[in-house]
Amino acid sequence: QVQLVESGGGLVQAGGSLRLSCAASGRAVSRYGMGWFRQAPGKEREFVAAINWNGRNTYYADSTKGRFTISRDIAKNTVYLQMNSLKPEDTAIYYCAVDFTLEPAAHPDDYDYWGQGTQVTVSS
Repeated sequence: QVQLVESGGGLVQAGGSLRLSCAASGRAVSRYGMGWFRQAPGKEREFVAAINWNGRNTYYADSTKGRFTISRDIAKNTVYLQMNSLKPEDTAIYYCAVDFTLEPAAHPDDYDYWGQGTQVTVSS
């Protein structure tokens, strides 16, 4: 059993930055891939970024590449998402999830546990 708790969301103006955190408890996730997804009202949940078990491989959606950075602190069992140059279209609920494999997938169905989400709102 894994519990994931996201934090760091909020309201920010376009062009601003936010840093999301995802703290894991229960079963250690240090040996598994982790991902961030987001879901806007009326839209499907979409892939944002993922990181492999040791943090050496990262993956991004085309829409977030170059603006977002995913990282992890294995000792703290925490994954981060640094979001820069935010746009109104980044507005969504952001979720972190764990994929019980070494290299994470990009499809939400491949993930095993999810956090409750944190709201990110970018005003124009």
